Amino acid sequence: MKKILVAEDNDSNYMLMTYILKNHYEVARARNGQEAVDMVETLSPDLVLMDLKMPVLNGLEATQKIKEKHPTLPVIAVTANAFDTDREATEKAGCDDFLSKPVSSQKCLETIAKFV
Repeated sequence: MKKILVAEDNDSNYMLMTYILKNHYEVARARNGQEAVDMVETLSPDLVLMDLKMPVLNGLEATQKIKEKHPTLPVIAVTANAFDTDREATEKAGCDDFLSKPVSSQKCLETIAKFV
């Protein structure tokens, strides 16, 4: 089963993502951006769902660090900020795609399926 690392500091958002993903993927959680960077090394996930607003290291910074070492690892930004400038910032950081909160299960699974 493919592994997805969900980088999400909010418990209810993480629970929603787990509910969406649990029947299709193995799910692990990072509670902040630095933890996500570290867990990519230890878990070798197939994809990262990256919240942008997190403590310690935000999602954009974490994505940049992950992509430096793992340029082909798909990272999908997940954020409540859905403005064009936010989308541009995620692309510049190296994110491969973008999901807006609240995330629909169908859109989430379709987006992930493009990469794994």
